[in-house]
Amino acid sequence: MPNSQAPSSSARSLLVSDFDGTMTRKDFYQLALKHLLPPDVPNYWVDYRSGRITHFEALQAYFAAIRVDEEAVRAIVARMQLDPRLASGVADLDRAGWDVVVTSAGCAWYIQILLSEAGVEVPVHSNPGRFEQGRGLLMELPAEGPFFSPTIGVDKAAVVRRGLVDHRRVAFAGDGFPDLDAARLVPASLRFARADLAEALEREGLGFQPFNVWSEVARSLCALERLESSS
Repeated sequence: MPNSQAPSSSARSLLVSDFDGTMTRKDFYQLALKHLLPPDVPNYWVDYRSGRITHFEALQAYFAAIRVDEEAVRAIVARMQLDPRLASGVADLDRAGWDVVVTSAGCAWYIQILLSEAGVEVPVHSNPGRFEQGRGLLMELPAEGPFFSPTIGVDKAAVVRRGLVDHRRVAFAGDGFPDLDAARLVPASLRFARADLAEALEREGLGFQPFNVWSEVARSLCALERLESSS
């Protein structure tokens, strides 16, 4: 259930956002599976669904199977299609009193590439990694801390709960099933969803704000601030 405590008047609001499929149009994993992995790679998702390995271990195994050079991998990263209005959206939110933090079960290696190219500096909670020729994209679990998850690496719901405990207004934006626990914690007016997350919320009868590209989330939250400040 959403936290019922009113945010402190002095606290900045917080948007917790997924990355793959939320700030970008496409997921790195899906592009890698189609364009970067050899055809004989095992189906690690079968092992994940059967409980033999975790979600993190499945992604880790797929990424480690990449055998092309770094230039080819970076070309696929570019095809994730980061929202071209991301930088302006983050700046608009900052002026409106909103901080943005990225939470991702993917790899910080490609997230930082795209954010750096866009000139965007926001906190990122994701799984660290590095690319090594002949060994693939080597993703690791993050150091244990308040947002650590042994199954996906980053506990997105814990990031949301920290904001609520700090008496901040918290919004969440995501597109996948791993986003569901975090999305449940915020009110419908601050819950932004598309794709699999939207379907999961509809099945639970939970309201949300639909979006197609991330900058629509930024515009909605800025409009909310203007509406509240004029009332």
